[in-house]
Amino acid sequence: MLKVAMLSKWHVHAEGYGRDLLATGKAEITCVWDEKPERGAEWAQRLGVDFESDIDALLAREDVDAVCCCTPTTMHTDILIKAAKAGKHIFTEKTLACTVEECEKIAKAIAENGVKFVISMPHKAWPVVKFAKEHIENGDFGTVTNVRIRNAHDGVSGKWLPEYWFVKEDCAGGAMMDLGCHPMYLLSHLCGMPKKITGIANSLFGTPVDENAVSIIEFENGAIGISETSFLAYSSPYTIEVHGTDGILLSQGGEIKYKTKETAKLVKGFITPDKLPESSVNPINAFVNACVEGAEIPEEYGVKSAIDLARLLETTYIAYETGRTVEI
Repeated sequence: MLKVAMLSKWHVHAEGYGRDLLATGKAEITCVWDEKPERGAEWAQRLGVDFESDIDALLAREDVDAVCCCTPTTMHTDILIKAAKAGKHIFTEKTLACTVEECEKIAKAIAENGVKFVISMPHKAWPVVKFAKEHIENGDFGTVTNVRIRNAHDGVSGKWLPEYWFVKEDCAGGAMMDLGCHPMYLLSHLCGMPKKITGIANSLFGTPVDENAVSIIEFENGAIGISETSFLAYSSPYTIEVHGTDGILLSQGGEIKYKTKETAKLVKGFITPDKLPESSVNPINAFVNACVEGAEIPEEYGVKSAIDLARLLETTYIAYETGRTVEI
């Protein structure tokens, strides 16, 4: 049984990760630490585990094999380096850190101490994403020219995100740093190596972070990716579009239809596939399986993927702030 310490309830996904860990049947939560002691103590009480106010004391505990990091993003570097040096396996919410330089310091500590590492990039496991990737790699869409991915909700306009979510000193960014992570890593997953980035972001409701943001990425293969995200979008479905010289794929809310020059010879219009690929193992299960059974960690959840995402985000925010196109 993997013994896990929960590090902070700051992130809105923290409780969900706790439930997911327990649902594996191979992990148990042994203690909680939080930079806000009252919040952490309340959560620990509900979980029926110890609350540790001192992070070093927690990392020294023998009943901690691994940590699940949901701290403010700006705290990740110090916390995760400490965890690695203490020999604790690491599961972390995205993004890994605010800069590539910080990510590389974390990666160095992970490598030197031989601990397992998984970052939460769950949308890579989705059947629709696997379907799109398989067809792109098979050349069914011809030369891919454009990929658009939109992930948005009304967390600001609907007034349901917590106020601390907009403290830039903690979160390091807004909608693109949070929801926008998913379109960003999926664009790289589908299109390959990025070449340059531009974009625009604003804050219509006046919070200190970006509330509404678009990034445009040119990839080395010539494809142009568009990452859209927002905290101001009412009932906006998750959207994936793949456009190529020989075909097109459209997906909204998990539903999918596609058309290629080959399918057009047999069927008029779009096709809805009868069956999609099975979901890949999700990040939490991949992490627990790696720690308990020695299973191989999928590359798409590893350190390189974490650094690649941080590079996209760091460059994007430079583009936002300078109003120019930035080479990667």
